[in-house]
Amino acid sequence: MNVIHNETPQTDLRTQDFDYNLPEELIAQHPAEVRDESRLMVIHRDTGVIEHKHFYDVIDYLNPGDVLVVNNSKVIPARLYGVLTDRPEAKIELLLLRQHETDVWETLVKPGKHARIGNKMTFGNGILQGEVTAIVEEGNRLIHFSYDRSKYRNVFEVLNEIGTMPLPPYIKETLKEKDRYQTVYAKTEGSAAAPTAGLHFTPELLDRIREKGIAVAPVMLHVGLGTFRPVKEDKIAEHVMHTEYISVSQETADLINARRAAGGRVICVGTTSCRTLESVSDDNGIVHAMDADTGIFIYPGYKFKATDALITNFHLPQSTLLMLVSAFYNRDAMLAAYRTAVEMKYRFFSFGDATLMV
Repeated sequence: MNVIHNETPQTDLRTQDFDYNLPEELIAQHPAEVRDESRLMVIHRDTGVIEHKHFYDVIDYLNPGDVLVVNNSKVIPARLYGVLTDRPEAKIELLLLRQHETDVWETLVKPGKHARIGNKMTFGNGILQGEVTAIVEEGNRLIHFSYDRSKYRNVFEVLNEIGTMPLPPYIKETLKEKDRYQTVYAKTEGSAAAPTAGLHFTPELLDRIREKGIAVAPVMLHVGLGTFRPVKEDKIAEHVMHTEYISVSQETADLINARRAAGGRVICVGTTSCRTLESVSDDNGIVHAMDADTGIFIYPGYKFKATDALITNFHLPQSTLLMLVSAFYNRDAMLAAYRTAVEMKYRFFSFGDATLMV
């Protein structure tokens, strides 16, 4: 399997260069009542002009012949609460990060002292059992799961019964409807978090977009720690991304290449779609079909190969996602746009409002 690493030029940028002040009350605790009625900040990169719209207005900025690239990975109820099999008083919490092979998953475990190699655990009153088989990068555990195969076809069916949605820690309120942390086009199970830029789309808006002559092309990146892992290094060039699994079909690659060759633009929905395309594109901007692991880290200095416009949410201070959007636009101008968003009380992070950079 290919492993795609960063090709970004080394710079002297520091993590603190991507900080900004965000009042806690602007962190969205629940999604907009109607998906496409969230607010939309439109940033014109060539002029610096900013417009304030609603998300359903996004269609006005898409042209016939363009292609909208979406990440169709589906969030799984990846958080499990259980106990050690031989010590029921010892509670344990798992977050499933990525599947290594059938029924073997890399996980984040709390507390780690309960997850030594050979330790066994049980979840959902015995519905699911797990055994720690290895300790891998940064202390994550490989766990082999077992369950009643006469009742469940795969571990995803078990998770749908006993798992919970792994909402980010800054969301304190309980999510009433599980499907609101899922895009309407989610298809392939495997993400530990939602590709949240896509949460704003409705089936009706996507139909209108297609009717206007804009193609919708799916790619896949299973969202794991690589997207959200905090940057602990002072110099951002020293940060190493966790790899995440991506897949781009030949049909999608052909569609994007044909549209772009005919003068259409590629509009990526979310940083995950953008990182996927940039991982599989050559220096001429040609997209190649590929199944691979990507560890690409995009920050200012990076030269984009296949992304012409970007739809994304507002990101955490000092995060790799804020560094990516700063690379796509301009660090100072991006931070200025964020200050404007704070002043105008936009809603931030996973359930927040969106930006469109054209």
